[in-house]
Amino acid sequence: MDGDTLYPIGELARRTGLTVKTIRFYSDRGIVTPTDRSPAGYRLYDTGAAARLDLVRTLRTLGLDLPTIRRIVDRELSLPEVAAAHAEALAAQIRILRLRHAVLTVVAERGLTPEETELMHQLAQLSEDERRDLIGDFLDTVFGGLGADPAFAGVRRTMTPELPDAPEAEQARAWVEWAELALDPDFRAGMRRMAEDLAAERAEGDTTGPRRDFAAVVRDLAAPALAAGVDPASPQADPIVAAFADRYAHICGRPDDAELRRRLLLRLESVNDPRRDRYFRLLAVINGWPAPESLARVLDWSTEALRVRTRR
Repeated sequence: MDGDTLYPIGELARRTGLTVKTIRFYSDRGIVTPTDRSPAGYRLYDTGAAARLDLVRTLRTLGLDLPTIRRIVDRELSLPEVAAAHAEALAAQIRILRLRHAVLTVVAERGLTPEETELMHQLAQLSEDERRDLIGDFLDTVFGGLGADPAFAGVRRTMTPELPDAPEAEQARAWVEWAELALDPDFRAGMRRMAEDLAAERAEGDTTGPRRDFAAVVRDLAAPALAAGVDPASPQADPIVAAFADRYAHICGRPDDAELRRRLLLRLESVNDPRRDRYFRLLAVINGWPAPESLARVLDWSTEALRVRTRR
């Protein structure tokens, strides 16, 4: 299409790849108007019509409606501004679709009932403020009223999920499962007991220096025995149990006696809740952190080793 040559609608259709019906549709709505008409009354288009049709086709592919497209091609609207608005709207739609996909995946994998499915759907639809309220309520239940110890502020931060504005599908799914877990009254009660145990330990023991998570202490002491295949009930396990009992006695500021070991057993049984592992796995996915190491096997071994010896 060169110079001032005018082309009938059929030729314009051939050159643009659009159908005559489509071009006539856009023409009737004033989006791509004919430049002139032939003596017989047929529409004729100039070279600019092809460029407008290319733009219209692109904008339609991107999902813009015809009134908006007409205002863009007539330069009544700025294309970058319209594109920004539509990109934002699409981002919101993508987020909703990811959350819906997360719900359906959980329903399919876990065989949920209609009532459980409805709960999953409600959790996926929470607004940002509603998510923040749920997170705050859960963490308040776990840590509320335990004093102003800065250790709790740090632990609370490490237990806080932060779902991105545009979560990946895996993050959306993890959020739905995290929210379900955070609403479980029994899980809340168990996490509260762990926080109270930690508070009691800090109140009784030495709080002047940094304190490692006791589960990590037990892991470091017991993992080599587990890897070596040591039976938790065998005499070879005695020094290992004695070692983490001694460490716990130091933490609590109490002697290593039968009462301390019974208390330690309860502590390990509380920590060795598979839902705790699941909580931190989900949290890592939501926050984009590396997957945490599972302590389940080493805690199973340590709990059994200590349980055998408290029965004696």
